[in-house]
Amino acid sequence: MTNPVEPSRRVGFDTWGPHALLAVAVVTAAGAAHAVGMTRDAMYAAGALAAAAVPLQLCLGLARRNTPGPNRTSAVLYFLRWALGFVLAWLNPFFAFYAVAGYYSADRHLPRRLVMPGLVLTAITMAGSQIGGLPPHGPVSWTGFFVVFAANVGMVTLFTRFARQEQALTQGQADTIAELERTNTALQEALEENAALHAQLLVQAREAGVADERRRLAAEIHDTIAQGLTGIIAQLQVVANAPDLDTARTHLERASSLARHSLGEARRSVHNLAPVALAADGLPEALKKTVTDWGERTGARADFTVTGTTEHLHEEVSATLLRISQEALSNAARHARPTRVGVTLSFMGDEVTLDIRDDGTGFDPAAVPERTHAGGFGLGGMRARAERIAGSLTVESEPGQGTAVSARVPLVRDDR
Repeated sequence: MTNPVEPSRRVGFDTWGPHALLAVAVVTAAGAAHAVGMTRDAMYAAGALAAAAVPLQLCLGLARRNTPGPNRTSAVLYFLRWALGFVLAWLNPFFAFYAVAGYYSADRHLPRRLVMPGLVLTAITMAGSQIGGLPPHGPVSWTGFFVVFAANVGMVTLFTRFARQEQALTQGQADTIAELERTNTALQEALEENAALHAQLLVQAREAGVADERRRLAAEIHDTIAQGLTGIIAQLQVVANAPDLDTARTHLERASSLARHSLGEARRSVHNLAPVALAADGLPEALKKTVTDWGERTGARADFTVTGTTEHLHEEVSATLLRISQEALSNAARHARPTRVGVTLSFMGDEVTLDIRDDGTGFDPAAVPERTHAGGFGLGGMRARAERIAGSLTVESEPGQGTAVSARVPLVRDDR
């Protein structure tokens, strides 16, 4: 039986053990030759057979090295060695020291079906030696031979079963260790793959963060500086066509106010990108001021309403809703030419909504590009602002029917 976890100590005994047993057998047999009644011819025959046992044992070792495990060549050589040992033990019982190697090496040189026959044959040799030599003489000697032979077979059978159980246990342990090694290898590969994916995710998250920050900054500049400059230009155009000095002075003051406001927004953007209007006031007050200023600039009626219980919102939520209102009012002034605009801020449980409605020319929302020809971020920019804080934005409009923009965001209180 092949044993893949064969101890190195047993490999050494397989190579040199039979030679050592043969040497012991030769020495003891020679010393007891006269005592057991060996003739001179028997001595010569035993010497020749003992000499032949040396190359036979070398051939066994060579066959095992060339083809590990039991095979036909090793089986033939095993039975030749048994025959040699049997004859030697017949000539002198002390050669049983050499024949006993058959017990030890049967499972290593014989296929599984031939192991027991090999052990039984070895037991015959050993029983003959143990009763004083072969052949038995008389009924008593034969009786003793069979008793000893039965005892040898019984012990061999028992020890063989124990050896096979131990071998099966060892094989099971070896299989478990191999499975653990394969599992550890797979786990190590999985950890390395996970580390690579984690590194890739970090890179992607960093790139996404940079891209998001760029979009946010672009929208911030558009909603503050660009809108402020647009308002200044509009006021200066009115000044150029003003019918009198008082009207021109009024619009110059508004242009100057817009310029100061835009400068403040630019400085605030540099520091923390928070709207100037929120620096001193809450969102309702900032929206009211924005709507009032817009109405004064455009000449349209602009109303602002608050519903629900007012909460002090987180600055990011306030800034988002304020920027959306500024963008919606700016779009209305540039494209819709409304005569009336209504802005409503509603606190509803865990949500805040901002509605901007006008009676302007309206438009087809599906035909509007994400980014306008004038460089604005339009509806896409407002929607991106709302979604950035887990909110949403809807637009309802038809040509000639006005426009309604509604932003819905989570109500996040400022705990500071």
